[in-house]
Amino acid sequence: MKHQRILPIIIDIVQNGLLTCNGIFFDSRDVCPVCGGRLIGYDTKKKQFAVLLEGGIRHPIHVSVKRFSCRQCHTVCFADEPFYPDTRIGSPLVDLGISLAANMSFYRATQVMEQLGIVIDRGTVRNYLKRPFPDIPTADLFGIRLPMSVLSLADLGTRFGEGSRIPGTEALAACGFPSAYRAAPDALLFPEQGNERDKEKDKEERKTESP
Repeated sequence: MKHQRILPIIIDIVQNGLLTCNGIFFDSRDVCPVCGGRLIGYDTKKKQFAVLLEGGIRHPIHVSVKRFSCRQCHTVCFADEPFYPDTRIGSPLVDLGISLAANMSFYRATQVMEQLGIVIDRGTVRNYLKRPFPDIPTADLFGIRLPMSVLSLADLGTRFGEGSRIPGTEALAACGFPSAYRAAPDALLFPEQGNERDKEKDKEERKTESP
């Protein structure tokens, strides 16, 4: 079967949408997700949102997410962020993989993502496709079903303009508030324990990314 050609305009829209999130700071959360107690600032974590490939060069996209500590139960939790629970890539990438796989094979869906200039581990996409996520709104664009989160981010970047500081609340709204689907808090840990777990995760990520 002949594969559909991915038009350059689609590549531009997807990449521009993802690039919109680069450097955004997410620092909003109202109360402790465990006990409803008062939160105080704890630290800030830099997270990799996506990696784009252009001209053979990788362009990592990072966001910064504030963490809070509950004064009552000492739970450490993240601010509302553009990630689904227990995922390591931005929610629009998850949305894109699921949207594409709904109309084509998993293998073809990952090929399309790579054609869009997205550096993605196929095993990660396959694993996420097996997990339950909320219904993902999509729109047909030149014969390709794209998630509204990607299109909304692209529109957000156009409205604010290149180089503008985009509020985290605006980006969250564009992404559909993915962290609202959290079934459990990020970490039922004391701050010291949370730091130790994060160190272990960082070690695992470095091993995975090593050639």
